[in-house]
Amino acid sequence: MQNEICHAITGRQVISFSYKGDERTVEPHMVAFSKTGKLVLSAWFLHGGSESKEGPGWRTYTLDEISRLTVSDKTFGGPRPDYQADGGRSFHRIQCAL
Repeated sequence: MQNEICHAITGRQVISFSYKGDERTVEPHMVAFSKTGKLVLSAWFLHGGSESKEGPGWRTYTLDEISRLTVSDKTFGGPRPDYQADGGRSFHRIQCAL
């Protein structure tokens, strides 16, 4: 799954997946390790289920909890506001990124 997501990041392709029982559609930006040592996806949430019930914005998803991943033909233009290509303070050991 990590390879598919990284390929989508390289191609700037929108992805959809199931996460904690809800379908989500996102613009993937980075796969890296979190502060807690989990491999995660940092992505711009577009629509679908959301625990926070907030609209579009930054979300982090644990890769182990992602299922039914699909890569769309739809692309996005580039990094969203506040994107930190170096991982900032939240992410390290970056596996792939915009």
